[in-house]
Amino acid sequence: MGARACQTGDMSLLERHVDFVSALRAAGLPVSLAEDIDAARAVTAIGWDDREMVRSAYAATLVKRAGHRPSFDTLFDLWFPALIGDGRTRVDDPDALLTEELADADDLGRDNGAALEEFRESVAAAGANGDEPALAELAIDAVGRFGAMRGRSPGLSSWSAYQALKRLDADHLVDRIVAALVAAGADDRAARATARQSVDDFRALVEKDALRRIAEEKGTRYVADSTVRPTIDKLDFMSARSSDLVALRREIQPLARRLAARLTQEHHSRRRGPLDFRRTVRASISTGGVPLVTHQRPKRPHRTELVVLCDVSGSVANFAQFTLLLVHALRDQFSKVRAFTFVDTVTEVTDVLRPGADPVQVMADLAASARNAALWGRTNYGRAFSVFDAEFGSALGPKSSLLVLGDARSNYADLHLGPFRSMVARSRNAWWLNPEHRRNWGSGDSVAPTYAEILPMAECRNITQLGEFVHEIL
Repeated sequence: MGARACQTGDMSLLERHVDFVSALRAAGLPVSLAEDIDAARAVTAIGWDDREMVRSAYAATLVKRAGHRPSFDTLFDLWFPALIGDGRTRVDDPDALLTEELADADDLGRDNGAALEEFRESVAAAGANGDEPALAELAIDAVGRFGAMRGRSPGLSSWSAYQALKRLDADHLVDRIVAALVAAGADDRAARATARQSVDDFRALVEKDALRRIAEEKGTRYVADSTVRPTIDKLDFMSARSSDLVALRREIQPLARRLAARLTQEHHSRRRGPLDFRRTVRASISTGGVPLVTHQRPKRPHRTELVVLCDVSGSVANFAQFTLLLVHALRDQFSKVRAFTFVDTVTEVTDVLRPGADPVQVMADLAASARNAALWGRTNYGRAFSVFDAEFGSALGPKSSLLVLGDARSNYADLHLGPFRSMVARSRNAWWLNPEHRRNWGSGDSVAPTYAEILPMAECRNITQLGEFVHEIL
């Protein structure tokens, strides 16, 4: 890779290392000071000539979990880019950098109808042949030729992956690759799957190169702060995309196993009850009345009966489903679990959380339960609490704990504080988890501060906060 590549932007290797580690921490990767030092020693020992070796050394010393690797790779590519400038400038010749690339008249001649058609044909041919190096080169060329934002407003970036991909027309590329594969004898369905994967890979390469160029222009920190998504355990439930939901679902079971192991160890350490004075005195007779060994009374085991009441409307549904899935995975920690979902009325979903149920099927059944939890489709916490208190109030008692999940946005409906206050009073313990940021409580139709006067409310926006909360209550 060469030391000069790491010093672009007047930043030394040490400064770049420190800034890179700081960016990893900001993105949610837990990097300790000791690991920071280990990484510096590792990359110093192997040298800087092989970029992928440097990546591996950093990953081995700084990345603890597989879910953190995508964020690490994105940041590594920003802080230690494989290319500079137009992607073809020699790293060891700084005078050859194309500082006037946008104004190059040659590029203007390469962006016309004939050139665009020829470029599409090249991408389609590389995709059909599975030529990854060719696709990588074409992605760099695509940003340079079709992604330049000429005449942009001040302050905006001069590169756009969106514009480049729009010019190339991804659907058109898929059709071309499919036609080429079918002509070569491939099955139509397999050809279309291959074509879509090739175009997706090409799209990722274009976006990566556009980010690299923007980072050179505006700085790596600017790109990291504005485009790098947090690690999956720090990702807000309410901003998760469909691809994130799959990753979040995979996180639930490992999280449950880690929590169960920690809880078992802690329960074991706390299983000794109060001092048994009589047994201790009797045992001291053999040592001349000196109590060298103490004896404790056995601690009476107590496991909570848990009643979960969760809002499954709109974007809150993802948060509710993942929380219920975690409760399902930890159900052995409770003596009994009953679960209810609501929008403006209440339906019981305890049967969905049956032992041994497939997590994917549990998620599907919970999603389907939202249809039974709504009469008019508008969230109404007051009405839901009234219905629950009237129809399922017997579920709460001195042995049960109540867990409410929701954002407390009730569409300006009557809050019915009386039934809710009665539900909390009858429970042994009660908690409310809110997936919204605390700063939004009380804004618009949010009645979080009002309900929080009756039942303490905790912010729970991601997997990390959810795990910490479950550990605290068990």
